[in-house]
Amino acid sequence: MAGAGYKLKKGDEVQVVSGKEKGKRGNILQVISGKDRVLIEKVNVVKRHMRQNAQDGGGIIEKEAPVHISNVSYYCSKCEGPVRVIHKRLENGKKVRSCSKCAEILDK
Repeated sequence: MAGAGYKLKKGDEVQVVSGKEKGKRGNILQVISGKDRVLIEKVNVVKRHMRQNAQDGGGIIEKEAPVHISNVSYYCSKCEGPVRVIHKRLENGKKVRSCSKCAEILDK
């Protein structure tokens, strides 16, 4: 579960709305709440030179670098675009996240 009041969670499909990776989509791998950043699969991929050690062979590896959470937005498959996430209370009193445009419930 995300911390610091974020409306995005691990596993959500998001779209980058600003920066050099603008327009790319992917699922959230990790929410880094202390730095207000998220790791998104196959977005903001960087190369790192790793020294060889007992466990790894070393060499040049590619991995995802964090993106600031303000630069991403939830991707609604029904609206087919980035949308804001709002909180709603259902009739039974349960609090859920939903799409601000089409009101589809995001938490299943």
